[in-house]
Amino acid sequence: MAENTGFIAWLIDTVKTVFWALVIAGIFRTLFFQPFWIPSGSMKDTLLIGDFLFVNKMAYGYSYASCPSIRIPQVGIDLGAEDFCGFIEDRDDRIFGSDPERGDIVVFRHPVDGRDFIKRLIGVPGDRIQMIDGVLQINDVPVQVEPAGTFTEIMEPQGPLGLRPQCANGAVGFGAVCEKRRSIETLPNGVSHAILDIAPRPTDNTGVFTVPEGQFFFMGDNRDNSTDSRVAQAAQGVGFVERKDIVGRADRVMFSSAGRSMFAFWTWRSDRFFKALD
Repeated sequence: MAENTGFIAWLIDTVKTVFWALVIAGIFRTLFFQPFWIPSGSMKDTLLIGDFLFVNKMAYGYSYASCPSIRIPQVGIDLGAEDFCGFIEDRDDRIFGSDPERGDIVVFRHPVDGRDFIKRLIGVPGDRIQMIDGVLQINDVPVQVEPAGTFTEIMEPQGPLGLRPQCANGAVGFGAVCEKRRSIETLPNGVSHAILDIAPRPTDNTGVFTVPEGQFFFMGDNRDNSTDSRVAQAAQGVGFVERKDIVGRADRVMFSSAGRSMFAFWTWRSDRFFKALD
């Protein structure tokens, strides 16, 4: 009997420990930092597939989008921020809120399907945004773009999804070098960052997007391989993003792996550990 009592006491203590650990982790993730793996190549070469970072949720304050998501498709779990905090989803204001600045790398929730996206903020409320021959125009003025060589990578499956890169040097074979034209783009507020070009795309020439009040315009640095605000939500794109859908700012890569699993240590990119983001 004494042994059973001791086991029950141990079990209760263990359950309590796990419970409070989960509560603390949930509070930490909700209020401070959210882990984020880069699943696609839309932000190359600033962010690579397999980069791991923490999103700073304190940067812009809090809204329903600050609540965590739990998605484990293998066991049928698909809980988004609206499931936890949907009761405040319609609020336009943010607690301790401030707006992101042009050039910030921002994680936001897609307003239709709730997935987390990471892109660079290009247009703020009131801006006129347009692409002409692949050159970004902000308020009818082309941004400064300077050639910066070639970005190269190996043609092979990348990350857990096994995505293969798109190449400016044609349909190269498995194991060959895949190239993209690289440039440095400087935004009106002085923020400079790399962008990549693959080939002519319909999104290289667009109409004028006038950013509404309380909304923002985002683009990927890998301009020809990015689903972003250049494509309307109705056409399976991102469209304008409301202030309430912003999650936080990405400041630094903490860890990076080129393989399909973070445990494949031979694929780790140690040169990207703790790398600050531009």
